[in-house]
Amino acid sequence: METPKHVEYVLTILEAAGHAAWCVGGCVRDALLGRTPEDWDVTTSARPEETLAVFGSRALPTGLKHGTVTIKTEEGPVEVTTYRIDGAYQDHRHPASVTFTRSVDQDLARRDFTVNAMAWNLRGEFRDPWGGRTDLEKKVLRCVGDPDRRFQEDALRILRGLRFGATLGFSIEPGTEEAIRRNREGLRDIAAERIQVEFFKLLAGKQAAEVLRSCPEVFGVFWPELLAMVGFDQKNRHHCYDVWEHTLHALAAVPGDPVLRCAMLLHDVGKPASFTLDEMGVGHFYGHPAVSHQMAEEMLRRLKCATEFRETVVRLVEWHDKDIPRTDKSIRRALRILGEEDLRRLILVKRADNLGQAPEFWDRQKELDKAEEILNRLLAEDACFSLKRLAVNGRDLLALGLSGPAVGRALEELLEKVMDGALPNEREVLLAYLQRDLGTEKGT
Repeated sequence: METPKHVEYVLTILEAAGHAAWCVGGCVRDALLGRTPEDWDVTTSARPEETLAVFGSRALPTGLKHGTVTIKTEEGPVEVTTYRIDGAYQDHRHPASVTFTRSVDQDLARRDFTVNAMAWNLRGEFRDPWGGRTDLEKKVLRCVGDPDRRFQEDALRILRGLRFGATLGFSIEPGTEEAIRRNREGLRDIAAERIQVEFFKLLAGKQAAEVLRSCPEVFGVFWPELLAMVGFDQKNRHHCYDVWEHTLHALAAVPGDPVLRCAMLLHDVGKPASFTLDEMGVGHFYGHPAVSHQMAEEMLRRLKCATEFRETVVRLVEWHDKDIPRTDKSIRRALRILGEEDLRRLILVKRADNLGQAPEFWDRQKELDKAEEILNRLLAEDACFSLKRLAVNGRDLLALGLSGPAVGRALEELLEKVMDGALPNEREVLLAYLQRDLGTEKGT
């Protein structure tokens, strides 16, 4: 396993000072999988004060209570943590105390999953007391020791486990999965921000739909609105799945971007509350995009999502069922409101929504192809769909004698004329139109 130079430097300095030092946890797992680790963590027999003494001014005491010292290097920081045994957990998140130890195996025994409980040092020695490498080869996620204890110690491990299942494509060992379900209520003690980070990483995973399908009751702890969709019969020939299954099929049909995945997860969350049955026994969901929009807004606020992320998701939810005619005028107007990035996202959302329906109705893909062709052509032609693209600006209008709010109104009028095709987006033509308009007003 190849170690980056700055991590090798940290290991070398610790060993030269007489301490044992190992790369540990996720970086070892990812390296064995052939992935590039995001972070490299080091565990050592050195006490925190010894690590500080070894590295001097390069060392920062970032978590001495839990044995963590951060080493500054030119390539980035490296966290070094003393071997430890965790004491009792009192908040389903952090140990109330830790005891330092000289045994790397005791340190590995406190970790969450076997694939994260492996260590490797500069001499190529490999520590794997819990069989993590075998589980890695079998693509199985299993807790270290008693799974109930692991999840009761730190309930966030529940979402971490499901996230690993979604992102790594691993199956979850039955005993571990059962313990996830049994201990799910512990998530109520976890901060919304921490849930948000793990959950959105999960949503971006290649097996997100499978993981959501396997245990919706876990996600219902923080988003109970999802549970109403599970098994909800749509009673409509356009749909061969219930609301939850439709949602999961649609979610799997968009790229692994958290914005798109979240939009697909929430696009029909308002359907159960909007359901009506007509005299023929056919189900309808009139107004469900507006209901879904309102519910998604509240759900995302509850998870403390960033404003831009939340606004983008709820916009896509609100627009997912709007018909945008496949005409230059309509596509320009959609561009005006959404912008290019979100209109392209909306087309992906609409494609996925359609692919989550009964296959005999997938011909809507052709209409979306046409919308995308028009969009690409308009952009290639540098079509005008915003004030920034308009051939005149506020300075031009001030030169004509307009001032104050009249400038903004005139620009909006010109943009409307250009988008409707009534006027070309040419500076001279637009100014001439305004001059004629002003002349008319003066004449009256």
